[in-house]
Amino acid sequence: MSKVQTNKQQKKDSLFNTAFTLFTEKGLNKTTISDIVNDAGVAKGTFYLYFKDKYDLRNLLIAKKASELFMSAYNDMLLDRPKCDFEDGLLYISEHIINALEANKTLLAFLHKDLSWGVFKKAFSDTPIADEENFAVFYTKMLDLSPVKYNDSEIMLFQIVELLGSCGYSSIMYKDPIDIDTLKPFLWRTVTGILRDHQIA
Repeated sequence: MSKVQTNKQQKKDSLFNTAFTLFTEKGLNKTTISDIVNDAGVAKGTFYLYFKDKYDLRNLLIAKKASELFMSAYNDMLLDRPKCDFEDGLLYISEHIINALEANKTLLAFLHKDLSWGVFKKAFSDTPIADEENFAVFYTKMLDLSPVKYNDSEIMLFQIVELLGSCGYSSIMYKDPIDIDTLKPFLWRTVTGILRDHQIA
């Protein structure tokens, strides 16, 4: 990467990081573009090189944070269980994500409040994220390498994301209906059921 590219990436990362702090502390509605660029130390024109408005930034930030979660889980899976099958791999990734969200309730609150499947899907397909950092690329790779085949793989991932997001949020934040450690076995059985429902016989 050239110095110019590195400088551009640093400015973009600064905008992402600053926006995440402001969105989680002040909320999206009370955060202005001026707040973001001032705290990030960049010109307002620089903001518009990368984002249409603060809502576009929010959507891309969701994709970035979600992909970072998935990629961290995926990379740890490759180290811990490099020969696991697709089902075991997705269960490992699911547990890793729940543990990460339990350890970072600020991120959990941000993703739960603003993440919708439409935003998630659009942000991943529009991909502001490099392929090596985009879980969607590796999810497809995992599917391709699996000897067991699955139908409607996008719907399958949607079900798992929604399950982990909604059930995980209530259980981690409020211990409702039970704490997350007690809930985990039920989550994993449900994830396994979703995967097997989508298996092609």
